Amino acid sequence: MSGIGIEETEQWLIGPFFSSNHPFFSINKHTVIYTWITIGIIVAILLLGRYLLSKKDSIARFVTMYAVRLFVGMVDQTLSIFSFNHFVFITSLFCFVFACNLVSIIPWMEEPTIDLNTTLALGIISFLYTQVAAIGEGGLWKYIKGFFSPFFLMMPINVVGKLATVVSISFRLFGNIFGGSIISSIYFTAIRGNFTFEFIGLASGFNLLLAAFFVIFEGFLQAFVFAMLSLTYLSLATQSEGD
Repeated sequence: MSGIGIEETEQWLIGPFFSSNHPFFSINKHTVIYTWITIGIIVAILLLGRYLLSKKDSIARFVTMYAVRLFVGMVDQTLSIFSFNHFVFITSLFCFVFACNLVSIIPWMEEPTIDLNTTLALGIISFLYTQVAAIGEGGLWKYIKGFFSPFFLMMPINVVGKLATVVSISFRLFGNIFGGSIISSIYFTAIRGNFTFEFIGLASGFNLLLAAFFVIFEGFLQAFVFAMLSLTYLSLATQSEGD
């Protein structure tokens, strides 16, 4: 098919299975591949971490236990009561988002989070978990009644307010990671092929500083913000009116 452009060749088209050629049924193959590579890296780190944690008085054990205590304290303070299920969900969410943001350090790889589909999927997962937890905490009838509080005319606004949380955390993560990726790409493209600029960037450490800021620092910060927002929405959904 000679008429297919570069953008279309980067998509997996599943529309024919549904008798449709709508763009909704196209999948970005690079995002899927990079996501699965990220999951593989996470699994490898977990296996290595399990081995290192078995060694007492090791640095890896101390760092891991310190990080776990931080997340335990964060969940305990935000929810006013510790829940192991919520702790596991928030911690896993942070680790996955951080790994996705950090994976661009590997040559020829990009962050899966620069694709809006990835961040939107994470936002939907966070939203669904929050709603299920709210129903489990107060029951289905109390959950439904909350949409009509303080009076029934507020129902459309309450529905939109809940759905807006998905857009809020999804677009915030996507915008920050995508913006940082664009800035880094513009800089490295501008100095590419110019020996003087490339040497100055390497010798001064500016290239490393730029990569450290937009990949490591910003990646950690955005993962932490995403996890904290999810935890905040979870706290608001599960707390009672008297809390």
